[in-house]
Amino acid sequence: MEIGWMHNQRQRQVFVFFVLLSMPGVGADLGPYSVVEETERGFFVANLGKDLGLGLTEMSTRGARIISQGHKEHLQLKVQTGDLLINEKLDREELCGSTEPCLLHFQVLMDNPLEIFQAELRVEDINDHSPVFSERVMILKIPENTPLGMAFPLSNALDLDVGSNNVQNYKISPNPHFQVLTHNRSDGRKYPELVLDKELDREEEPEIALTLTALDGGSPPRYGTAQVRIEVVDINDNAPEFGQPLYKVHIPENSNAGSLVVTVSASDLDSGENGNIVYSLSQPSEDITKTLEVNPMTGEIRLRKQLDFERVRSYEVDIKATDGGGLSGKCTLLLQVVDVNDNAPEVTISALTSPIPENSPETVVAVFSVSDPDSGNNGKTTSSIQDDLPFLLKPSVKNFYTLVTKRALDREESAEYNITITVTDMGTPRLNTQHNITVLVSDVNDNAPAFTQTSYTLFIRENNSPALHIGSVSATDTDAGANAQVTYSLLPPQDPSLPLASLVSINADNGHLFVLRALDFEALQAFEFLVGATDRGAPALSSQALVRVQVLDANDNSPFVLYPPQNGSAPCTELVPRAAEPGYLVSKVVAVDGDSGQNAWLSYQLLKATEPGLFGVWAHNGEVRTARLLSERDAAKHRLLLLVKDNGEPPRSASVTLHVLLVDGFSQPYLPLPEAAADAAQADPLTVYLVIALASVSSLFLFSVLAFVAVRLCRRSRAAWAGGCSVPEGHFPGQLVDVSGTGTLSQSYQYEVCLMGGSGTSEFKFLKPIMSNSQGHYPGPKIQENPNFRNDFSFNIQ
Repeated sequence: MEIGWMHNQRQRQVFVFFVLLSMPGVGADLGPYSVVEETERGFFVANLGKDLGLGLTEMSTRGARIISQGHKEHLQLKVQTGDLLINEKLDREELCGSTEPCLLHFQVLMDNPLEIFQAELRVEDINDHSPVFSERVMILKIPENTPLGMAFPLSNALDLDVGSNNVQNYKISPNPHFQVLTHNRSDGRKYPELVLDKELDREEEPEIALTLTALDGGSPPRYGTAQVRIEVVDINDNAPEFGQPLYKVHIPENSNAGSLVVTVSASDLDSGENGNIVYSLSQPSEDITKTLEVNPMTGEIRLRKQLDFERVRSYEVDIKATDGGGLSGKCTLLLQVVDVNDNAPEVTISALTSPIPENSPETVVAVFSVSDPDSGNNGKTTSSIQDDLPFLLKPSVKNFYTLVTKRALDREESAEYNITITVTDMGTPRLNTQHNITVLVSDVNDNAPAFTQTSYTLFIRENNSPALHIGSVSATDTDAGANAQVTYSLLPPQDPSLPLASLVSINADNGHLFVLRALDFEALQAFEFLVGATDRGAPALSSQALVRVQVLDANDNSPFVLYPPQNGSAPCTELVPRAAEPGYLVSKVVAVDGDSGQNAWLSYQLLKATEPGLFGVWAHNGEVRTARLLSERDAAKHRLLLLVKDNGEPPRSASVTLHVLLVDGFSQPYLPLPEAAADAAQADPLTVYLVIALASVSSLFLFSVLAFVAVRLCRRSRAAWAGGCSVPEGHFPGQLVDVSGTGTLSQSYQYEVCLMGGSGTSEFKFLKPIMSNSQGHYPGPKIQENPNFRNDFSFNIQ
């Protein structure tokens, strides 16, 4: 039968072993191990590496460690050797009290991969405590007529040791009247009774002194003594009797001190002093003395302190009723403590991983255990965390839980998580405990810098100073640390002809842009380039933005006069007939400005004239017109000083001199102005010869043409002229410059002005309108340059 029982026991162990192995993250139970109490620190208990089948390095690499309940670490694990050692001296009585066997439960936790092994250490008792009587002197009053064999209960001795090391036997000092018997209680404790073996005679011996000895079962045994003093009294032949021998009471553990437990009652048939009953606790232990008190007169038993179901679940005590004659009776009180839900669950964090890289897959964040010392539903618990977190609670083994991530975390979404672990029991009312943990998320370089704008437009006025700050670009990176540190750079331009490196530079730290040299609007009006922003992560991420630089015009160019030309050796002379009406178009000043916008808006002004009031200039188009009718008294030669001014700030200007000759008709020759003669005198002799030769050829050609025309026109008009012929009609051949505009002339005019370039005696050959009509509005000139223009300057005015 013994073999069959062992076989069944082994089958159960194998079944439990495979059940535990089938659970995720759970290993088989270890041990059990045992150690004798009072063993010194560092005592070798077992080699867990061998029991787990692990090598010496595996214990260290897998992060093996011991997890014990409570705040004291009784055991330590040397991961280098796998040895399980005593961390501090163990006192069985302090750890377990009267509970037997005394078991210390602990777990072996492996972090990588996660695995938990259950184990227990049994602390064996040694005989290190002697029995102690709660009453060092016991006084008994025994009537002299007490029958033989009457038993008198005595106070028992207390021994903190358990099992065979507890009190096993009682002895009484040798005497002729009494012997002591040892009895067992239902809880295993032993108590003594004094039995009368020989009749007492008060007259012969009124008082007897005995020594009671309690012996434990240790080797060698320990003992304790108490004095028993017996007073022999006169006859009292009726002892008190209780109404019931056993009182069973259930009382909640949260009952307040002073609460009534039960009222016991006994009666005595004697009268007088022998019938007066006094109630007391019989043979109470120290714990019972601190817990219960009895009213000696009424028999009410009340609590002296609040009960604790988790510490002591039941009390058993004898109640003694003693009459005035010294006789006594007893009953037994069995007090059952009823559990209430007065303990909230406890959470113990065994492992916590923080911070966690944001791109990590499902990761174990924490391992914790839950305990509740209550019983039944009061000790059953459920655990939860907030629903809106990317974490999940997974039950492990024997109230162990693991907290894992549901998915890869994003630090930019949340850099840390405050997780509240809520553990609630199933009692009434339900109690809960909350434990807060903080999990940090470490950054990974998964975000490229982002510019605040996709493109930037910067403006700079030309002629700037070198190294001028023209603007800034800015990019932000939602990562952290070095992953968020941004540096800026210029990217190679798309146009290879753009000398970007000599135009612009950028501060790599703050994105400030500087122009390196002075810009010229007339040479470069705008340019664009790309700016890159790169973080310092590994690998580095970057982005780019477009920067457009617009060069603003400054008024740095003065107007340039195209007509009348100012670089010739002789001044330009305009012929005006004296019969010209007011508003007659004398000439048109044509000027340009290299600037743009309002800096190129030109206005014209007559600064100085030989005869003020005779001529005027239109401010917007530069047309010089007569202001009144001409008269014979007006001088033949006029010199006009005109000012051409732009609209810049400050404005720039240029001046031009226009010579006007009043003639009676276009056929009248004119003499060179004094200024022209003076200039001609200073001309180069070779130039003079060339001009003379050209003038001769021109004169001969002119004479021939005039003679041919004069023959045809002599019938219509007869006019005397110095040259001897009339002015011909029709278009003149030759290269012409077409000047069209919106002036005051309503019809088209065509002039041919022939100048002899390179000679001081240059003069107009002729000036004749092709069509002559009434004067009208003249909107302005339109000039087309003759590509063969060298010695002749020809233009059309329409």
